[in-house]
Amino acid sequence: MNKIALITGATAGIGQATAQVLGKNGFDLILTGRRKDRLEELKEGLAKESDCRIITLNFDIRNLDETTKAFDSLPEEWKAIDVLVNNAGLAVGLEPIQEGVVDDWERMIDTNVKGLLYITRLVSPQMVKRGSGHIVNISSIAGREAYANGNVYCATKHAVQALTQGMRIDLLHHGIKVSSVAPGAVNTEFSLVRFKGNENKANDVYKGFTPLYAEDIAETILFIVTRPSHVNIDDVLIMPTAQAFSRGFHKED
Repeated sequence: MNKIALITGATAGIGQATAQVLGKNGFDLILTGRRKDRLEELKEGLAKESDCRIITLNFDIRNLDETTKAFDSLPEEWKAIDVLVNNAGLAVGLEPIQEGVVDDWERMIDTNVKGLLYITRLVSPQMVKRGSGHIVNISSIAGREAYANGNVYCATKHAVQALTQGMRIDLLHHGIKVSSVAPGAVNTEFSLVRFKGNENKANDVYKGFTPLYAEDIAETILFIVTRPSHVNIDDVLIMPTAQAFSRGFHKED
């Protein structure tokens, strides 16, 4: 019987790529996201590419009631989740702290921290009950170092790193693995969201070098969740060859 993986934020980028990679490698999938049309499109595409079973859950992970109702709607057999990929997250805005937009702050905190906590609180008791499971939190280079105008986003990803360590400690005696994957620059919708739909600014971020792609992170996640039972990959920092730190790039003219 296939293992079950729940992936948050599966409608684009790393979440979508992870769904495609895990679906092709023997996992049944619970795919979550706010954009129902994209969830259905992904489900249809995966059905053509693999034999995995798929359930989609359409809700806003920032809302605890919605998240709880969505999880509770799962058939009982689907609640025995083997792998939770906490991927849902975003960066919005690039203002210095004194000019920050409070609504942007709240979107990042509610999604990147509180949303991760909400779904983990629902899934982890099932793992504890069974004495097995694996939680993979998608962090960022921004969780390792702060950079100019990244204040609140960096804070949320530092929180993800701390929560990952805390989860690892709390769940140690229950046989549950916990891992963090921290990417550098990945060419997804990330910058388009950060710049609030400004395609020119978003595209400029990746000019002059080869960034990571969503598939690179998805393949890393596949490696992490398919290690033998005695192996836990605690923490992975994965960067483009052309990036040495958060704002350190080698770009061609």
